[in-house]
Amino acid sequence: MAVYFLYLKTFGRSDGSSAPSAAAYRAGERIRDERTGKTYDHTNRQDVMHKEIVLPSEFDGAEARWARDRTTLWNAAEQAETRKNARVAREYLVALPVELTPDERVGLVRGFAHELSERYRFAVDVSIHAPRDFPGSDPRNFHSHLLATTREVTPEGLGAKTTLELNDAKRRELGLEPSINELLYVRERWAIATNEALREAQLDVRIHHHGVKGQGIERDQKPWIPRVAYEIERRGFRSVVAERMREDYRAQMRSRSEREAEQRPNLEEMRRQARERWLQSRQQAADREPPKTEGQGRDDDLSR
Repeated sequence: MAVYFLYLKTFGRSDGSSAPSAAAYRAGERIRDERTGKTYDHTNRQDVMHKEIVLPSEFDGAEARWARDRTTLWNAAEQAETRKNARVAREYLVALPVELTPDERVGLVRGFAHELSERYRFAVDVSIHAPRDFPGSDPRNFHSHLLATTREVTPEGLGAKTTLELNDAKRRELGLEPSINELLYVRERWAIATNEALREAQLDVRIHHHGVKGQGIERDQKPWIPRVAYEIERRGFRSVVAERMREDYRAQMRSRSEREAEQRPNLEEMRRQARERWLQSRQQAADREPPKTEGQGRDDDLSR
């Protein structure tokens, strides 16, 4: 069934990230990073189902045509930054409902990308991926990468940093709410957009952007597996870290079950205590009943 997943990731110089590298991998293309001279070739990918670059609606015509070329766009993103710890891109990774058709998934992601682009004035490089064919991988794992510039798009190039990149002090000066509210807003909007797509497809499933606790649902938490260990297993290899964390989780569940069993009252003992209380109440009732006088009784009443 449809599940909610939205993960925000940033790419920066400080961690060695490259915007052309990220774009080439997600789109399954060959892109040369003009800043470093490195070429990233991912043309052998077979799981890219759809890709396009979304711009604010005012650029639907010929304006900002330069930004629709993937190589030009992401090299411009690199060249626009001068600081060694600059952030060059940010990404929204979302899970797509397996219940939707391929065209319906494209429509959902395209609409969401347009909404983001209108709100933040940036370019969004959209790619939709099919589930990877790895041993143990989930065949329902349709997902989309929405790679966004950290600067606003203009007809001539990339302009000022988007409001998402401003610190909270600067945001307050501009009358904006803290940046965490933007993440909360986007999380909610993805849930709304997905549910609208499911409703239009006449599917009786919905997703929710709150966790199970936020929805008032009591459910045992599953073991948390670090991203690196998860990716290792997703590619069909063994992860000792993931195995150890699952074993620790199982041990915790066994320990909790044993504690609950010790605290759970014995059923036979409960029955014995209940019978004793019942017998005591019967005896107390009999003690309170006044003694009968001679001649009284059921036979006398019937003989009258």
